[in-house]
Amino acid sequence: MTQQHTPSAHSSSIVAQLAEPPRIASIGPIAARFLYSLRLIALHERARRDPVPELAVRLGSVETAAKSLTLAHTIGSVWPENIQVSRFCCQLLTHDEASIGAMIDAAGAQDRTAFEGSIEGLIRPDRLHRLWDAVLALIAAEHRAT
Repeated sequence: MTQQHTPSAHSSSIVAQLAEPPRIASIGPIAARFLYSLRLIALHERARRDPVPELAVRLGSVETAAKSLTLAHTIGSVWPENIQVSRFCCQLLTHDEASIGAMIDAAGAQDRTAFEGSIEGLIRPDRLHRLWDAVLALIAAEHRAT
């Protein structure tokens, strides 16, 4: 006779948290602005249009728009598969967006260990420096624009 294992309240809570996608409000403002930018870039790429003019208006800075586009392309070149993004109006994050948001928040705190931990096993170690540099460039542009 086999015994059936009843999950503990703690393990059930963890499973419930994993099943519920994180919200955009759970990340910092620079990360959130970038994720909205990433969604907008995806829309423009599908329409075969240049996203920089609209990004510049929405972000209030041509430099920030350019750094956002550079970071999006850097992520696209180092990510192991196509990046999954939510619709522009959606408040929920995809797993890719949650990883990118955590990565940007860690870089904003100048925490290289947390930055690497947020994408550990996802990005090859020899590509981390390109991502780190592109994120820091975006953060610096955001600070100059304020």
